[in-house]
Amino acid sequence: MNEHTPVARLSRRPTRLLSLAAMYADRRVNERLATAEARKWHYALLATLEQFGPASQSDLSQRTGIYRSDLVSVINELAERGQVERAPNPADRRQNVITLTEEGHRQLLTLDALLAMAEQDVFAALTPAERDQLIALLTKLVQHP
Repeated sequence: MNEHTPVARLSRRPTRLLSLAAMYADRRVNERLATAEARKWHYALLATLEQFGPASQSDLSQRTGIYRSDLVSVINELAERGQVERAPNPADRRQNVITLTEEGHRQLLTLDALLAMAEQDVFAALTPAERDQLIALLTKLVQHP
């Protein structure tokens, strides 16, 4: 055996393999998004606004899983870039409503393309059928209570 031979016990652990795959995927996604000066949270927020429309910061936090304290800085970054707009909620002036702008929609399309490239990198060793199977299995795992 050489120094690069994996430890058999570790290489048979699905949790370890899943962790290693997740770290690799995360690195590739971050690298691709960085080319557009974006992060995963930017994508999550833009995608959520596109799907559900204008929303309060509280709703966005719940839908994206981004902590409220972190969400404020993400909204600030996107607002500075003209990708979202923040306005007082007419029904409750204590709340802000966040809206996707046309620039935000264009950025979302750019990020979709970058994520597709990252996924091509990550899943290059899999056939289309294997990718579909992996998506089904991962979905089952994350939806299990």
